[in-house]
Amino acid sequence: MPSTTVPESQLLIRHPSFRLFWLASVVSTIALQMQIVAVGWQVYQMTLSPFDLGIVGLVQFIPSLFLVFVVGHVADRYNRRQVARLSVLVEALAAGLLAAGSIGGWLSKDVIFAVVFIIGAGRAFSKPTMSALLPTLVSPQLLARAVAGSASATQVAIIVGPAVGGFLYVAGPAAVYSTSCVLFLLCSVLLSLIKIKPNVVAVKRENATLKSVFAGIAYIRSKPAIFGAISLDLFAVLLGGATALLPVYAHDILHTNSVGLGLLRSAPAVGALSVALFLARNPLKGRIGRTMFIAVAIFGLATIVFGLSHYFLLSLVALAVLGASDMISVVVRSTFVQLETPDEMRGRVSAVNSVFIGTSNQLGEFESGLTAAWFGTVPAVMIGGIGTLIVVALWIRLFPQLYRVDRLAPPAK
Repeated sequence: MPSTTVPESQLLIRHPSFRLFWLASVVSTIALQMQIVAVGWQVYQMTLSPFDLGIVGLVQFIPSLFLVFVVGHVADRYNRRQVARLSVLVEALAAGLLAAGSIGGWLSKDVIFAVVFIIGAGRAFSKPTMSALLPTLVSPQLLARAVAGSASATQVAIIVGPAVGGFLYVAGPAAVYSTSCVLFLLCSVLLSLIKIKPNVVAVKRENATLKSVFAGIAYIRSKPAIFGAISLDLFAVLLGGATALLPVYAHDILHTNSVGLGLLRSAPAVGALSVALFLARNPLKGRIGRTMFIAVAIFGLATIVFGLSHYFLLSLVALAVLGASDMISVVVRSTFVQLETPDEMRGRVSAVNSVFIGTSNQLGEFESGLTAAWFGTVPAVMIGGIGTLIVVALWIRLFPQLYRVDRLAPPAK
């Protein structure tokens, strides 16, 4: 009904806690994206090794893997806003260390890996906790719009962050890391101002037991459609993600500089932001599962085009299409998982989901670096894109109930 669309959208825009959450997401993601550009460029200048770029992703992922069960239980046991704030402060500390090391001249490759490990530990807590916090800020009817709106915050930051990071890097890596540290501190302040909905039930502080700690995995295993949605993203981005190799493409194939690298980093977010803004006002209706599978297939095709491109403009367009298709999948998957999960389980389920996402992103970066070292940069990206298309075909057969999901709505009580 057209009469309900505008009021719901206005409710979301006017919600003060959501606005603070949105701004906090923008600020923290800008800081993170600036760091990613600086670390990738700095490590590649030090070593000229695609494998070392993969190691950056691996050491960032390892904390998420080992802390997954602790993170989920903490997010469901303690105040999620406070957990997110403390996690962001850890990331600020890591950015400060990178800045100090760059200024002092003692920032070696191994030190960067160690600090990136600390960043990974902070992200291991902040990302799933923020994800579990979002549904407590809006009504279930507004959650799909809120997820899309939150995703738009991320994409705004991914556009701005790498570009700003690339420009600031001209003044040296310390300028990038110092700015990131300040932004992380600002994010912590914004999170402290958020007020939770008064009608949200208080988090249950159940005692830590093996059963409660592993409850997130047990719940996901009991819901084939949820497991299918999470694992589809895992394998598609694990195989199709080429972002770890962007410094190689910028330096050796497209022959550009740190500014060009920043623009390449931003390109997927340009496509993703346009889709996120559209979905925030016009939620998907009907044949949701099929739409998600089509979007992931387009993601794989765009990866192949990018892998073959030797033209900067074509590479930017391919990355923008890649980001747009990925955003459709992200909004469908994130909303579906949150709506199908009770609030007392959201921290643990979000933690497991975060590991899957981290596996596809950080471990995917390691996979890209490893295959690039074995087969070459272009073949590695091509293998990933083709592998993504194979995964789509397999998952349609393995999870037919996910393919048949028709709409995003709170489950009937």
